[in-house]
Amino acid sequence: MLVLALDTATARITAGVVELDPDGPPVTLAARDGVGARAHAELLAPAVRDALAEAGRTRRDLDAVVAGLGPGPFTGLRVGLVTAAAMGDALGIPVHGVGTHDAMAADLPGRVLSEGSGSPIGVLPPPLRVLVVTDARRREVYWSLVVDGVRTHGPEVVAPAVLAERLENDLGPVDRIVGDAAAQIGAEVEVPGPTPAGLVAVAAAALRTGTTPAPLAPLYLRRPDAVPPGAPKTVTRA
Repeated sequence: MLVLALDTATARITAGVVELDPDGPPVTLAARDGVGARAHAELLAPAVRDALAEAGRTRRDLDAVVAGLGPGPFTGLRVGLVTAAAMGDALGIPVHGVGTHDAMAADLPGRVLSEGSGSPIGVLPPPLRVLVVTDARRREVYWSLVVDGVRTHGPEVVAPAVLAERLENDLGPVDRIVGDAAAQIGAEVEVPGPTPAGLVAVAAAALRTGTTPAPLAPLYLRRPDAVPPGAPKTVTRA
């Protein structure tokens, strides 16, 4: 099965062509990963085109699309979802939405143990408790806690100090902190955005069984800044 994976929920623009076999992990054939917090609309279509070209495939070869649902800022996030929905409709293929934070936790590599000489002696499984923290702008972050591949908390949007306090008091220890806003709670930034393989990994079971996807429901977590104007005020004369 050939899958196009897209995500525009973070400052990064992710597009990749992924092969999903009946068993085994997803394999990325080609990917584009650019940075442009306010240029998703300009960068996504060329990224899709270039990834397909590198993989030696065309849009007609695709069997499905997987798109990150966020959380993310309104404008950037909807670029990816509208693109995914339009491609699915035009090609007549299913479009599956997955949590962006779930995808970031799903594709973490194992940690290598080394002897004193530096030669590897084994690989640990991926971390069990992963805190994902991404930039929400306005001096806030989006966060989720993923345990054994299942999101147990979030996504929520809070100030970094609030998340740091929760991490210390009631969320318990975590094995990894990932995301482009990890530094805002004092952690090293790693895995700044989702990978195509991570996005497809979250949707793999549904893709393999042919499950009909639910409608795309973006995780904005905030009300839009632009709102319909209210009714005009009544003017009375004294």
